[in-house]
Amino acid sequence: MTDTVTTQLTNGLTCELPASSPLAKLLRSQRTWVGPSARERQAILRSAKSVAVVGASPNPSRSSSFVGTYLQQSTDLRVYFVNPRADTILGQKAYPDLASLPEVPDVVDVFRKASDIRSVVDDVLAIGAKTIWVQLGIYDEEAARYGEEKGLTVVMDRCMKVEHARFNGGLNLMGFDTGVITAKKAGR
Repeated sequence: MTDTVTTQLTNGLTCELPASSPLAKLLRSQRTWVGPSARERQAILRSAKSVAVVGASPNPSRSSSFVGTYLQQSTDLRVYFVNPRADTILGQKAYPDLASLPEVPDVVDVFRKASDIRSVVDDVLAIGAKTIWVQLGIYDEEAARYGEEKGLTVVMDRCMKVEHARFNGGLNLMGFDTGVITAKKAGR
């Protein structure tokens, strides 16, 4: 007897599939969690006064360094770096964990692998922060749902630097296509 799974399709119908079938595996991998809308993400960034960057790296070629530099130079946010193996990052004191920060940050921006996100959610809950922002390319749907069930606002698989620049008209300054379409030839 083959194990089956009942799958609800996007059209609302359900069907039975062999649990080991490629289609069942594909459907299990589909994302169903939806985080805050663009307006909600914009509101998060506008209301935040402080951010802790968990998994910040002193290595200038790491994405956390790019984001940290942007947050320091292009926002009014108080920026804290969290890395137990670093003393300083981008000229600032690095903290070993969230509990060591001098204040509870409004947003905790996370640069950790997906399998670490659940424990970071627990750390965020323990200090009383309200928002966890998990960086672009990092996704753990179960951790997102868990965080929301515990009252956190969860943003996942989004870059805080890109989102901030997007909402503040700075994408073209960072080398991103601004989405402006024109019939005018360059130089006219």
